[in-house]
Amino acid sequence: MSSSAAVQPQMGKSPVSEISRRLRGGDEVAWLITLLFSISVLLVTALLVWELWVGSEPSRAKSGFSFLTSKLWNPVTDEFGAYPFIYGTIVTSVLALAIAVPTGVGAAIYLSELATGKWSDSLTFLVELLAAVPSVIFGLLAMFTLVPMMRETIGPAIKSVFGSLPLFSGPVYGVGYFTAGLVMAIMIFPYIISVSREALMSVPREQREAALALGATKWESTWQIVVPYARLGIIGSVFLAFARALGETMAVTMVIGNDPSVHASLFAPGYTIAAVIANEFTEATGKVYPAALVELGLVLFVLTFILNGLARLLILITTQKGSARA
Repeated sequence: MSSSAAVQPQMGKSPVSEISRRLRGGDEVAWLITLLFSISVLLVTALLVWELWVGSEPSRAKSGFSFLTSKLWNPVTDEFGAYPFIYGTIVTSVLALAIAVPTGVGAAIYLSELATGKWSDSLTFLVELLAAVPSVIFGLLAMFTLVPMMRETIGPAIKSVFGSLPLFSGPVYGVGYFTAGLVMAIMIFPYIISVSREALMSVPREQREAALALGATKWESTWQIVVPYARLGIIGSVFLAFARALGETMAVTMVIGNDPSVHASLFAPGYTIAAVIANEFTEATGKVYPAALVELGLVLFVLTFILNGLARLLILITTQKGSARA
């Protein structure tokens, strides 16, 4: 009888008094503040898309969908096509991932599982320091070291083995897709290592000890137990690096050759979306020319959005498969 009497007043509380109580406790205030922070992210994103859409209207009105498929970029005649820049952006980013992912994940495995404590901490500090270097520094170093090496040593060596393939045909200028991809691989290398290392170190110790207790070697425990357990974090690091590569500007501008054409050879000069915007926006005159550059920014934004969406989808599928196996 006494318990029902105690419950009855609690059920009789009005919604206003309940909200008042939560406000006094701070719950609703914290909820409202964090909600505003979350909405602000959406507002900034929507505002960015809106500004790009409005700013690119003259270019969209003139070129339409052909802007994405045309290979011609001629500011004199107001004819603009984004295809060479989309092609260059994707080629250099994929090439950078192809180089950086195996080395980055391998380095992360070594630092988290195989290296001794002090040696691992020292190398991790250097990796994080490398991530803080401005991209223009990478570009300058590449111009004076990597470009001559590519022209005189690396390029001819690759051509001597794979020269019959279209990807490695033609003259080696030093600047080009391959050089830009290599520079970007060095730049995104620290991101893959740092995030993957944290994902690997977050694997519970019990997982390793259980594998070792069953007779697995240190490497078998790492490769068959630890790495699969941390796969979501590793995949996240790869797509984070991919997004970083897509938007890279200065270092790529300095070594890619800045040629608005499409070439099959990785040794040929090319162009990326970020590079052409950085190079030509201050010189753009009239209405269509700057609008075309703004539309390129919109294309890059959409491209990054699609790739991030695919990354989320891949992580979701991987998670569901892992749950089903469990």
